[in-house]
Amino acid sequence: MAEARPLLSPEEIAVRAGRETPFLRLPEPASVFADRALRLRQLAADHPMRDYLLFAAELVQAQHLVLADYPTVALPTPAQLDAAALAGRPALDPDAWPRDPAWRDGLHRLLDVVAARLAPGPARDQASALRGLQADALERQADRLLAGVMTGLDLGAAPLVAAGLQVYFTALVTATEAAHPAGRPTPFGRIDDATRCPCCGSRPTAAVLRIGADESGYRYLHCALCSTQWHLVRIKCSCCLGTKGIGYQALEALPGHAPPATGAAAGAVQAETCDACGSYLKIMNMARDPFVEPVADDLASVTLDLLVSEAGHQRHGVNLLLLFGDPSPEPAPRPRGP
Repeated sequence: MAEARPLLSPEEIAVRAGRETPFLRLPEPASVFADRALRLRQLAADHPMRDYLLFAAELVQAQHLVLADYPTVALPTPAQLDAAALAGRPALDPDAWPRDPAWRDGLHRLLDVVAARLAPGPARDQASALRGLQADALERQADRLLAGVMTGLDLGAAPLVAAGLQVYFTALVTATEAAHPAGRPTPFGRIDDATRCPCCGSRPTAAVLRIGADESGYRYLHCALCSTQWHLVRIKCSCCLGTKGIGYQALEALPGHAPPATGAAAGAVQAETCDACGSYLKIMNMARDPFVEPVADDLASVTLDLLVSEAGHQRHGVNLLLLFGDPSPEPAPRPRGP
């Protein structure tokens, strides 16, 4: 009897065929937030978190409108990009890249749009209060968000501040790519830490198993901050990069009960768990639901987070529109732009 051979992953098949896997998928400014807002509205129907998902949809729609006419921001020089590449670090790492004060102008415009779109209530009051926050206090909130620090973070205002940072970094990434001289390699490439975004160094929100001629079955991690997606081979922990003890968990209907509401097709959203380091990251399968969107579907499947966490796994991904966690030490001040 012939010896059984393991099935090849899509990446291994591509290598044997001599194809190069596309490494980066940079965000599309015209659609990244518009598609997310549409998905959030779809997921909100008959969902237990309907009100929050609809609030998130309005917030993301405001991001789309602000990004379409974003203030000009300072970009890294070719020398700075080369230095980051040689050091194996992200070109726009928030720990090293001075945050342009123009991001606050973008946030203020976003808050004005949100306040105009929301009905009277706590969310609109929060947007109005944040609009009047002093620059130094706002920068401290941004520092805590980017460092993942809960101590001193205003959790009520955090999604709004995060939304402003997301638009800023998305604009920064796309403008840096657009300004790069023709004929030179892309300013964004592989970095030493494969678990972090190659553009801004942030953690992923979730992973996506993509569809399409060039990317079918490939896994891409989706950046929580700038929405860049980068390739990481499958069946490898997105936290420790180990390949042992990888498992998959999904929400299953209990006998006599309706399936938990997520809005996605059955099996489209799972948690990839790692027994070696105890972490997990959600993975969205576009072959099962072509409309999955990492940030939106992550929000709509919070029940899966609760069940996997109860089983002893710690979340590796982060969704800046819904933060929770234990207090952490105060971060050091980050560099400021001119």
